Amino acid sequence: EVQLVESGGGLVQPGGSLRLSCAASGFTFSNSGMSWVRQAPGKGLEWVSSINHSGTNTLYANSVKGRFTISRDNAKNTLYLQMNSLKSEDSAVYYCQYGPVKGQGTQVTVSS
Repeated sequence: EVQLVESGGGLVQPGGSLRLSCAASGFTFSNSGMSWVRQAPGKGLEWVSSINHSGTNTLYANSVKGRFTISRDNAKNTLYLQMNSLKSEDSAVYYCQYGPVKGQGTQVTVSS
């Protein structure tokens, strides 16, 4: 059974940083592309970033490009999202995603 467990969210001031983690199990993580998506209150799911199986190729939504960095540690079956220069509009529940499967999410709130 595929399991994805996100962590690392919290309350941060504008301009601050957070690092999200996603612990993956139940599939061959090192062979799998992964993504981060987010959902703000009252809005639909928004794709944030993707990474290929080896970590050599990454993609970012325009809204986060230059501020967020996706990475992975295949030895630890863990996906990361380093978020810098956070803005209020980054507030959302963040999910890691493998195919159609998402974790339970971690809340990120950017507020002064």
